[in-house]
Amino acid sequence: MKHFMSANTIITGTVGLAVLSALSGCQSAPEEQAVEAQNKFIVVEQQPNGKYVIVEEMPTTGPSRAIIKETDENGTVTERVMSEAEMKTLADQEYKKMEEGKSELNAEPKSEGMGLGGTILAAAGGALLGNMIGNALMNNKNVQRHQDMSNRSAYHRSAAGGSKSATSNSQKKSFFGNSASRSTSSSSSFGG
Repeated sequence: MKHFMSANTIITGTVGLAVLSALSGCQSAPEEQAVEAQNKFIVVEQQPNGKYVIVEEMPTTGPSRAIIKETDENGTVTERVMSEAEMKTLADQEYKKMEEGKSELNAEPKSEGMGLGGTILAAAGGALLGNMIGNALMNNKNVQRHQDMSNRSAYHRSAAGGSKSATSNSQKKSFFGNSASRSTSSSSSFGG
């Protein structure tokens, strides 16, 4: 028998893979949590309807800040930098409105974008106001829907795991690249 493996070899290999998987899972969890609490740099753009959307977002090691691009009635675009303190004030005001049920974030989104305060709160609420508020926002389905509709940045799409519609329409692939709906059978013998 040329291709013979002992049960001990198979068990040892399986246990080794399980231990490595567990260890790598333990190591990656704190890193993922650190990314969530990280400060943000965002670029917010005003739409023709007066609402705001995020066009760029990225984690930053410095303080959170935003560039706000607004267009006046003549079509002139102005840019201003919003400091972390200004962002905190705006996010705190919007969060208080949300607690009172008076924020756009309490209702289902009707169109792309929202007010500046809601946009800032949805994008960087955890980094600006703390993890407890960030977790409350993450667990609110309406906030998530608003965030998804008003955040066009590639960072948000990759952090959110891509678009849900693309994965639901595509066929599932097996580990070896075969479509899950097709099955192939072949016979093989080991050890002969």
